[in-house]
Amino acid sequence: MRIFQNSGVYASYLPRLNRLANQEIEFRKRLQVFLDDSYGACHILKPPIELAPDVFFTNGDDEKLQKYWAAENGLPSSTSMEEILLSQIEHHRTEVFYNMDPMRYGSEFLRKLPGSVRKSIMWRAAPSGNVDFGAYDLIVCNFPIILESYRKHGWHAEYFAPAHDPAMDNYAANGNRSVDVLFVGGYSRHHRKRAEILEAVSELGKEFRVVYHLDRSRLTRLAESPIGWLPPLREHKRPKSIRAVSQQAIFGRDLYSAISQAKIVLNGAVDMAGPDRGNMRCWEALGCGAAMVSDAGNYPQGMVDGETMLTYDSARAAVSIIRDLLADRRHLQSVAAKGHSMIRTLYNKDAQWQQFNRLVEIA
Repeated sequence: MRIFQNSGVYASYLPRLNRLANQEIEFRKRLQVFLDDSYGACHILKPPIELAPDVFFTNGDDEKLQKYWAAENGLPSSTSMEEILLSQIEHHRTEVFYNMDPMRYGSEFLRKLPGSVRKSIMWRAAPSGNVDFGAYDLIVCNFPIILESYRKHGWHAEYFAPAHDPAMDNYAANGNRSVDVLFVGGYSRHHRKRAEILEAVSELGKEFRVVYHLDRSRLTRLAESPIGWLPPLREHKRPKSIRAVSQQAIFGRDLYSAISQAKIVLNGAVDMAGPDRGNMRCWEALGCGAAMVSDAGNYPQGMVDGETMLTYDSARAAVSIIRDLLADRRHLQSVAAKGHSMIRTLYNKDAQWQQFNRLVEIA
């Protein structure tokens, strides 16, 4: 089975990738730098991670990466990103196209695929407005409510979860964790519930070592710039207590390293899937051996409140749970250990790959 997995990267991650790969001007070498950095590794299937010979992986929105491939394969410099991706699929003689960037490469793109492609599968774990995904044979993600919304359109949708990245285990083994509470993620006033939690927990920075690595929204960056005094921007400025514990956004192995230094990882959904939970930070926090404190909701199998993680239902509860955990080191270490054991066992890469093969059969 010849599988082609197309992924993508956040714009805010590209500067890091360009810095890490600044000496590499070949497709395969830049791709290897990306894979070695473990960005989004929980979503990358096992064969692409291992660069298996019959599998092709790329980031169809990484212009440098794609242009390298185009040049190496004799395509004109004016070739569009869509044309490059189609050429890669044709060159690879792809049988199963697994796309994790369907907002960029949607149904119209699928209608241009070469005849070798027998099955098309896409991952989408966020609301998508009125975008048409009907040309795909199967849509997958790990949020039941979002899957049901796809089925209401008459589309075939099935549950599929991220997997534990084995590279995390070395980070999980770290027993010297100097950061008491860590949060890594986006910050926007529009995510009111998350903003409320972050502000409440940031106050603990007066007593404990609290670190936030925030990927700020464009408006927040403007609000905290020299022009931030303008009235339309003031409301987007982060509270003083949050700014006091905040550092720059981090990605890839820097993210793993930061979690390995933390006793507790604070997590919070952004209300995109109702009560369903299971964002990437769950896999990363548990995978790198921290005790996860997250908002209450319907979690994937194995993520059990009071056993492999702890949940809160309000800002006050989040602060109280964190205080109690930091005061009871034995309980903290037990929750962290059980969480790590669960995620690396139940959600290992072999199990993910086997499940993907089953999904291909029913697509």
